[in-house]
Amino acid sequence: MLGDPSLIVHATPAAGFTSQLISSLRSPPVFVALLILSVVIVVALAAPLLGTIDPVAIDPGSRLRGLSPEHWLGTDAFGRDTYSRVVYGARVSLIVGAGATLMSITLGLLIGVLAGYFRAADAIIMRVMDGIMAIPSILLAIALVSLTGGSLLTVLVAITIPEVPRVVRLVRSVILSVRTEPYVEAAISLGTRVPTLLVRHMVPNTVAPLIVQGTYVFAAAILTEATLSFLGAGLPPEIPSWGNMMSEGRMYFQLLPGLILYPGIILAATLLSVNVLGDVLRDLLDPKMARKS
Repeated sequence: MLGDPSLIVHATPAAGFTSQLISSLRSPPVFVALLILSVVIVVALAAPLLGTIDPVAIDPGSRLRGLSPEHWLGTDAFGRDTYSRVVYGARVSLIVGAGATLMSITLGLLIGVLAGYFRAADAIIMRVMDGIMAIPSILLAIALVSLTGGSLLTVLVAITIPEVPRVVRLVRSVILSVRTEPYVEAAISLGTRVPTLLVRHMVPNTVAPLIVQGTYVFAAAILTEATLSFLGAGLPPEIPSWGNMMSEGRMYFQLLPGLILYPGIILAATLLSVNVLGDVLRDLLDPKMARKS
């Protein structure tokens, strides 16, 4: 006895997704990317335990020293422990990436749904979004930080604003395409209220694209924060971030290249890992990419 055919129909997509996920994880680049990102997350969460010395403690007598048993990666120009600052820098980068991603996805979803469903508001909203996108994101972030002062919240807002229009355009395109589907038109003809229609029939279709977009926003936010800090327009210098470390270490690159190389290599590895995992999620969640595979 073969059983209920409906069970087979419902089980097939899940089984296919699981097999594709396992196959992707077997790929060496994906496995390495997942391993690197997992290590960075663990280091960020366990920073107080893994950091051997206070990352902001200044010791003039130990300035610009190389690798030693006391300072595993040496010290900077103020005698601060480079290893501890790299460890705590992971926490700062993940907070910025996660915070900017959550804020941009939330705002972009709300605004994109309004623009995609309500035709009267579409023209106004999209012209505002086009105006924001016309300004280079890094210049807009520098202007916002310069006007409001450098702090973690200010940097988060400055990074989020340029990312919102991209999310809005994505959500709007999904809502516009879903609105013409027969099941949505049937719900409208039955008199379904607008909030119920949006929440139950339209917004769920944006989940998969937003997950993929969130990975790219996460990587872009970390890179933008590092760029702002490197240019002196980001977080205050006393906050241990990878961008601040590279900005302070560039004056001593010939003496101690590790002041730039250590945070720079970890930053590059983190960004590359996030982008690789984002590509994998895109292939798994996008039906067109899945069919090509």
